[in-house]
Amino acid sequence: MRSRRITIATSGRSARAGTVRVMTGTPPNDDLDLTTRIARDLIRLDTSNYGEGRSNGETEAAEYLAAHLERLGLTVRRFDAAPGRTSIVTRVPGANSSKPALVVHGHTDVVPAIADDWSVDPFGGVIKDGMLWGRGAVDMKNMDAMIVTALDRILSSGRQPERDLVVAFFADEENGGVFGSHPVVMQHPEFFDGATEAISEVGGYSIDLDGKRAYLVQTGEKALIWMKLVARGTAGHGSQINHENAVTRLARAVAALGSREWPVHLTQTTRVLLDRVAAILGKDPQQMSPDDIAIATGTASRFITATLRTTANPTGLTAGYKHNVIPDRAEAMVDVRVLPGHEDEVMAEIREIVGDDIEIVVSHQDIGLETTFDGELVDAMIGSLQRHDPGAEVLPYLLSGGTDNKALSLLGIRGFGFAPLQLPAALDFPGMFHGVDERVPIDALGFGSDVLTDLLLRY
Repeated sequence: MRSRRITIATSGRSARAGTVRVMTGTPPNDDLDLTTRIARDLIRLDTSNYGEGRSNGETEAAEYLAAHLERLGLTVRRFDAAPGRTSIVTRVPGANSSKPALVVHGHTDVVPAIADDWSVDPFGGVIKDGMLWGRGAVDMKNMDAMIVTALDRILSSGRQPERDLVVAFFADEENGGVFGSHPVVMQHPEFFDGATEAISEVGGYSIDLDGKRAYLVQTGEKALIWMKLVARGTAGHGSQINHENAVTRLARAVAALGSREWPVHLTQTTRVLLDRVAAILGKDPQQMSPDDIAIATGTASRFITATLRTTANPTGLTAGYKHNVIPDRAEAMVDVRVLPGHEDEVMAEIREIVGDDIEIVVSHQDIGLETTFDGELVDAMIGSLQRHDPGAEVLPYLLSGGTDNKALSLLGIRGFGFAPLQLPAALDFPGMFHGVDERVPIDALGFGSDVLTDLLLRY
């Protein structure tokens, strides 16, 4: 698919022209609402992040969003942790600036997509079957678009949010924020002065509980440990007997770690969630296992079952260069997600599982988070959801992955996942994250923009 460049006209005291690459070859869908148009345009900017510093870069997407914000008269600060790795931050004055500020943030990078595996161009921003398709449609260019739309609705109508907002779009979230939220927070904490709470991705979406719609608000996330297992041996000819084969040693360690059945451990969040789910389903939680209750949440169980225990998934293997050469080194990537506070004991067990002849190299590690499901912000999120979906249940949950709330927590900012979406019961929404044929219903984007606008005006 070919590309062309368009210019977004901007206005306001800090206005400047912004350029964005938009793909041609599909109908323009100019009758789309603002949220869908912005999300579509962002999807068409390939911001694939391959990890370990390899990325297509986020600058073009950051400038696209900056142009929208500057058109609203906002001053945008840009931060480049490395060439092409732009994060942006702006502050929106509230009607009651004496209240603590709220951080509203998203990220602009996405994981890579193999086009041959998809039924559509993953970076085409295709509109089909009432949905927006493409990499980032749910993680998380949809929320980026909802944030901008909510601000546009509020500021263009001459109103203000209830309190000051610190709006940030970070680079490199899919690599743990090494070139995004972490350097921004550490080098420019003043950007977040007065902020005590934050909202971002992977929360506020609906699930179906036996015909009853409920929304999951994220109140915590697991700790992150990305590691490599390194096996060493003796190089030699592929036809010889070799009892020091690095590939064989690595294979044993990977199989042992990947097949480990980690025990269930309930945090305060998962206890509340499972009890509430059981009550909605009319079940006795004492008569069901935590896994059975989690499975009863349907597609959401992809996230929820993984929050009941540690996970350690091998995700990549590297070894050798020729059929008839036994290499002296083999490596495996492992993605370890740990319940908050259990990092040390899990690392000790992993060392025991893989054995003394395997070196463990931690390439990136970040903290776990968990907060309580209470307070004025929680009440406001529940209120906004229920005003737009009366009678719906709103439940807390722990995220099996991680977000840029980890970095903000270093400033004492309490983070939640709240990207509200009302979804069809049959849609496997968790399966869309980093999956094939990622897509989001256009109606859900409109619902999310409405709820987010309501929240920012009231809270």
